[in-house]
Amino acid sequence: MTELDLTRRKDDHLDIVLDPARALRNTRTGLSAVQFEHCALPQLRLSDIDLSTSLLGRRLRAPLLISSMTGGAQRAEAINRHLAEAAQALGIAMAVGSQRVALQGDSAQGLTRELRRLAPDVPLLANLGAAQLLGKQGLDSARRAVDMLQADALIVHLNPLQEALQPEGDRDWRGVLEAIADMVAKLGVPVVAKEVGAGLCASVAVALVEAGVHVIDVAGAGGTSWAAVEAERAERPEDRAVAMAFADWGIPTAQCITAVRAALPQVPLIASGGLRDGVDVARAIRLGADIAGQAAGVLHSATLSTQAVIEHFDIVIRQLAITCFCTGSANLAALRGARLLPPNERATG
Repeated sequence: MTELDLTRRKDDHLDIVLDPARALRNTRTGLSAVQFEHCALPQLRLSDIDLSTSLLGRRLRAPLLISSMTGGAQRAEAINRHLAEAAQALGIAMAVGSQRVALQGDSAQGLTRELRRLAPDVPLLANLGAAQLLGKQGLDSARRAVDMLQADALIVHLNPLQEALQPEGDRDWRGVLEAIADMVAKLGVPVVAKEVGAGLCASVAVALVEAGVHVIDVAGAGGTSWAAVEAERAERPEDRAVAMAFADWGIPTAQCITAVRAALPQVPLIASGGLRDGVDVARAIRLGADIAGQAAGVLHSATLSTQAVIEHFDIVIRQLAITCFCTGSANLAALRGARLLPPNERATG
């Protein structure tokens, strides 16, 4: 694909996700089934609750990751600047969207070391598609993706469904796991493996960790359906019909977290995929996640300003703190042991 084609595709994705008239969420995350037992006597001061944690050796003031998002070159530069400035101000992590366009062409999309200058103290994660690791240039692309940001780690995103539905997609995934293992051994920084919204099952997560991957991001179903996004992009009715059959495909986020944590009790785990607010963040952490990521939920704010992004995540952080307060949890470790309502006592609907 040409740089122009890739940029146009990213721009299409951004337009579709930002359009409130388009229904792109066809699966539930499963997180609403996790209901905390309310503690009417928390014996805590709200302002004393400690939400701090760490990721990739850097301290975070809250267990949050601004998850991967991108768009056409002109808009992407402003979006990335707003996100980086907000991440630094809030003390949370940031992951950039796919760097494929920046690596293949002349348009950096704001994906330069300027992001590190704007966010010097927080984890900054580069991003490359798993299919781009195949071939002679794969390792070089991974190294360049990290170097162009001075990133703390590289996200390798797994999106076989999306690629299968794109007319221009990468459809030969033979040897991808071996390419990941080779890259991990030679890259020199930690590697994060993530899906893009269809979820990681436990067996795939285990295979990735055995290949040397350091962190797993489940990116479960329940957020943006990229199958639905590709259906919106389709020019032919038959392509749209194929894509829409998979609009509710994937493993719900809650199920991913539970299964992967059980299989990999010691591996750092990021939960993303449809997390709406700070209560969902608390639910994900209670199920076993270490960090919670959000992308589509903050995208509109990211197109506006740094302050809009800060205000968005300030709400999420306040919601998370109040959830801790009302479960009697002084910190994230305590939240992981917070009492839940038995299934037969949980509200439905």
